[in-house]
Amino acid sequence: MEQRLQKIIADAGITSRRKAEELILQGRVTVNGRVVSELGSKADPERDRIQVDGKPLGRRGRRIYILLNKPQGVVSTVSDPEGRQTVMSLVKGVKERVYPVGRLDYHSSGLMLLTNDGELANFLMARASGVPRTYHVKLDGVPGGEKLAQLEAGIALDGRRTAPCHIRLLGERPKPWYEVTLVEGRYHQVRRMFERIGRSVIKLKRVRIAFLSDERLGPGEFRQLAPAEVERLRHWKAGKP
Repeated sequence: MEQRLQKIIADAGITSRRKAEELILQGRVTVNGRVVSELGSKADPERDRIQVDGKPLGRRGRRIYILLNKPQGVVSTVSDPEGRQTVMSLVKGVKERVYPVGRLDYHSSGLMLLTNDGELANFLMARASGVPRTYHVKLDGVPGGEKLAQLEAGIALDGRRTAPCHIRLLGERPKPWYEVTLVEGRYHQVRRMFERIGRSVIKLKRVRIAFLSDERLGPGEFRQLAPAEVERLRHWKAGKP
């Protein structure tokens, strides 16, 4: 049965559906030897010969769900043109091909998900999913309460208002730590938000994704999600957080 090409690629565990769309637009996908570069194109995964970068799609294998504690100084992508270490080098012993769900910038640390479940990854990265992500943030000084209230209510970034968020002080000190919970993930959003109120982020660590949090994971360590955790994510996907 014919399906959209980006869905077939995501289901094969190559990448997320959003990234699969980019691969199609870049002309890196062929169907029966012919380059397909239009979104909306369909194919039959059982009958058609589908290739990405010249490599045929494999059969849908075992679904893998990994929670990783990314250290600072590691790139959260599959590869890096500058030759820097990527998160893929940390998931040793995992035979299945997985990829990161979203990004955590080079200078930040904390929890990331990696999977080969394209459908779930696509949902978790979608702005409309409303999946919360919680960060611990160290600032270079104490911001005013009115300024923090502005961030919580939402500010304009790139011509679009940020969704409301929650900010909580973790300890009073000259360079304080705050807990910040967002339901969206724009480019360097936390750092840029605090820059808008005159404060710089010294350290940033993601400590929770939805309900997932694991203080036992040291920097660079990972674990596979338990079946019950995957089921909870699927319920979240179904709109039942």
